[in-house]
Amino acid sequence: MTNADKKNKLNPIEKSKAEKEPLQLRQELDHFAQIGWEAMDEFDRNFGLKWLGFFYRTVTPGKFMLRMRMPNGVLTSHQMRVLADIVQRYGKAAGFQDQGNADITTRQNIQLRGIRIEDIAEIIDRLGKAGMTSVQSGMDNVRNITGDALAGLDADELIDTRGLVFNVQDMITNNGEGNPALSNLPRKFNIAITGGRDNSVHAEINDLAFIPAYKDGYLGFNVIVGGFFSAKRVAAAIPMNVWVPPEDVVALSKAILEVFSDHGYRGNRQKTRLMYLIEEWGLEKFRDMVEKQLGYSLQEAAPKDEIDWEKRDHIGIHKQKQPGLNYVGLHIPIGRLYAPEMFELARMADVYGSGELRFTVEQNLIIPNIPDSRLNAFLAEPLLQERFSINPDPLERALVSCTGAEFCGFAIIETKNRALAMIKELEKELSLPRPVRIHWTGCPNSCGQPQVADIGLMGTKARKDGEMVEAVDVWMGGKVGKDAHLGSMVMEKIPCDDLKPLLRELLMEHFGASPRQQAVAAAV
Repeated sequence: MTNADKKNKLNPIEKSKAEKEPLQLRQELDHFAQIGWEAMDEFDRNFGLKWLGFFYRTVTPGKFMLRMRMPNGVLTSHQMRVLADIVQRYGKAAGFQDQGNADITTRQNIQLRGIRIEDIAEIIDRLGKAGMTSVQSGMDNVRNITGDALAGLDADELIDTRGLVFNVQDMITNNGEGNPALSNLPRKFNIAITGGRDNSVHAEINDLAFIPAYKDGYLGFNVIVGGFFSAKRVAAAIPMNVWVPPEDVVALSKAILEVFSDHGYRGNRQKTRLMYLIEEWGLEKFRDMVEKQLGYSLQEAAPKDEIDWEKRDHIGIHKQKQPGLNYVGLHIPIGRLYAPEMFELARMADVYGSGELRFTVEQNLIIPNIPDSRLNAFLAEPLLQERFSINPDPLERALVSCTGAEFCGFAIIETKNRALAMIKELEKELSLPRPVRIHWTGCPNSCGQPQVADIGLMGTKARKDGEMVEAVDVWMGGKVGKDAHLGSMVMEKIPCDDLKPLLRELLMEHFGASPRQQAVAAAV
């Protein structure tokens, strides 16, 4: 076999896609409901349904995960109630523990669990009637498009990203109906658009990101490309040497996706992300090909961007640019929600705000547009006292975790419950001067983004006392906000049972933590 043959050889996923356009599975849902999940074609069940947003999970046989598209993390109270009802009603029908649950993701999105194949068609119909979609949310598609969580609220923002994010999503998904022209990428693709000053979207970890920048007195975006995490490699996005005005964001996004679709490598799936194409061609050729796809030349990048603030986490009470209104950021421990809480959050958004809610990339939630006159009553709500604090302890405040082995077949270790329990124990033992961002991910796919954390923990296995046990590789040094960069792995294969004393030591040595007894004595 020649090198050219090897390069052009399709991987098994590509061969299956060539035989059947996965979006067409929408027409077969009634058939799948009749035959049941066990009798389905393996590709259709394990991969194809992800084009519709439904993920077969081997750890919960017969129960699918539903991943939404939630552009810019914005939803209405009505939409939250629809999602809560899906979690409750269909999770109960599937016999799911706790009648199903939902997780806020690190892409301002939400995933619902406990879905049966028999209910998928009805759920898609309900989502559509509520103005929502889950189409093209998995596999070789553009994932949820992130934007500033405070878009339209922040007095210091430069560009309100909501309209741009919604327009890019509509272009990619054909207004939520599904778009075969952009649903056959060589691999997954992440897009972020930030209009604020603190890089709230973590632009550097996206395949394509737009960062505010002034050029010749006009405000637009510098463009960076190629950032990604995978099991084999992580890479930060690099400057494309392009500046675009806001009105060109959709066209440039489309052109880059088309170039990637037409020319990206479709062999070894560990080497099919956009960065590999950029490296094969060189940045200059990549830019030339994008310009040819666009049909016009692009302007060179502005000399500097406007990311000059440290990253904010949006938790707590904050004034909006609208006089007399506030947004309140609620801490959602490990991003986990249950149906009763979702119904309550929707009610609170209606009673105290404008019926709007927003997700953040830290797996938390914002309720905006709360008048000064209603703020005290809002803060007295039992849900804020008992579950979703606006002033959490420093370690829990900055904790992020992927789904883990409880519900994800890719995960090597359990993450969410372990992460929360360990952090609570450390909070009792240590006093910290500031939050420390600790990110857990169950496997090298890095959904928990350990590479951007102060301390990142990546699931693996290790041998201890002659047995294989759950363990982590430890990453440190990731930075978000201005001057963002990825961290590096500093320790390998630390058994999870030995992790707490190590974290304690790292927190004391690098982040100013002190034993609580010592902190109390110093205060006296």
